[in-house]
Amino acid sequence: MKNIFIDGYNVINSWKELRQENTGSMEISRMKLKDILLNYGVYNGYKIFLVFDAHLQAGSIEKKEKVNKNLMIVFTKEGETADSFIERYVNNIGRKYEVLVVTSDSLEQQLIFQRGAIRMSSIEFYHEIKSIENKIRKQGIKKQDDARYSLKDRIDRDIADKLEEMRRSK
Repeated sequence: MKNIFIDGYNVINSWKELRQENTGSMEISRMKLKDILLNYGVYNGYKIFLVFDAHLQAGSIEKKEKVNKNLMIVFTKEGETADSFIERYVNNIGRKYEVLVVTSDSLEQQLIFQRGAIRMSSIEFYHEIKSIENKIRKQGIKKQDDARYSLKDRIDRDIADKLEEMRRSK
């Protein structure tokens, strides 16, 4: 299973639709990102760690919230950035498991690459997400179309039985 570590505020600030000035609050931005990642993680079978900085919050302790088997939300403790949290975890698992880190911080990208992880910028990840959302949408439309045009669902059961009897008698 691929492990993805995401610098949450970096992504929020990189995606126009998630920026605080477009959502009204940082909480709404975090919730929208969480919903997007839930779908992405379940669809692909990835384990996602969404990491938010709380390093400037006096007295904050590390908080982890397991949303489901595919998504864990982490708020770092006081004095710890999302980057340092991600580096610590990638250092432990980067060469054992497939790890992707999403951040646009170029220094961070270099560090995690040295620790065995793949890196992706927030904008590249945005395009990846949009691509998957389009695939999901197309699959949903195809399923609706397949169900919509089924003859046996649209005709009376007696008529369907008579048609089947006629088909078999030839």
